[in-house]
Amino acid sequence: MKKKIMIIHTGGTISMSEDEQTGAVSPGERNPLTTIPLIVDSNIHIESHELFNLPSPHITSQHMLLLSKFIDQQVMEQGIEGFVVTHGTDTLEETAFFLDLTVQTRVPIVLTGAMRSSNEIGSDGPYNLLSSVKVAASEEAKNKGVLVVLNDEVHTAKNVTKTHTSNIATFQSPQYGPIGIVTKRGAFFHHSPVSEDKYQVDAITKNVMLLKAYAGMDSSIFHALKDMQVDGVILEALGQGNIPPTAVEGIKSLREANIPVVMVSRCFNGIVQDIYGYEGGGRRLKELGVIFSNGLNGQKARIKLMVALESTNGPSELQELFLR
Repeated sequence: MKKKIMIIHTGGTISMSEDEQTGAVSPGERNPLTTIPLIVDSNIHIESHELFNLPSPHITSQHMLLLSKFIDQQVMEQGIEGFVVTHGTDTLEETAFFLDLTVQTRVPIVLTGAMRSSNEIGSDGPYNLLSSVKVAASEEAKNKGVLVVLNDEVHTAKNVTKTHTSNIATFQSPQYGPIGIVTKRGAFFHHSPVSEDKYQVDAITKNVMLLKAYAGMDSSIFHALKDMQVDGVILEALGQGNIPPTAVEGIKSLREANIPVVMVSRCFNGIVQDIYGYEGGGRRLKELGVIFSNGLNGQKARIKLMVALESTNGPSELQELFLR
């Protein structure tokens, strides 16, 4: 029996074309990927579905939730055994991580995209799509969480990030590297995730803000966020988890208002830790109830806090969740 793989199109550069007159890249009336014949293993049956057609800066958490529910529904109703999601690269890692947290099925789910539009010289979209189908059809891809496949590499949704504005090798996993490769023969894995983190969510209702710390940062933005009554704040702190002393009062005001503050590092390698005991240092911030994250970048920590806040607002519970 043929393995049933579904390609879900959501838009992005991979489905766009470059205007020959102006050079502008934009969506057309028809997704060019739907006209490209994929030469795949005869034991694979491919179905295609266009859920929406949006540039990835237009993607919201509501689109992510719709995609998550759609995937679980297709497994239950159609018996789909693997998914490839085509997506714009700007927010691809956020959608991938959202799916990793919320999709309940264990079948392979692969996100892919392209850095060059469909009619540019050296377009990478069709090749990435074919590589992703190989991974989604692989038995070894099961139980590895949501994967991201571009440029012959397989990455986990948790660790991968976009590192270059235009290079086709933009997706990297700092500190950890890819967990597999794709060749003409198929997908080969050399690492496997050691844990998973799943949440059952039916709605995303929380407003979580993302800030980056900088030299001389003061408390004004934190006070403004408190007045806005946001549901949570992610702070990309300095180094191992420190902020200027002039920003401490603002952090304290958020915690007094019971607004969770999750800290990550603005460095793309390493994790935050409560090491420094000076004013604004990580140890002092932990005493204020700031939650330390175990290696997520800012945009993914925001996704995780949004998801987690749908079920808990407890500081100790949130801290435990962010150590996973």
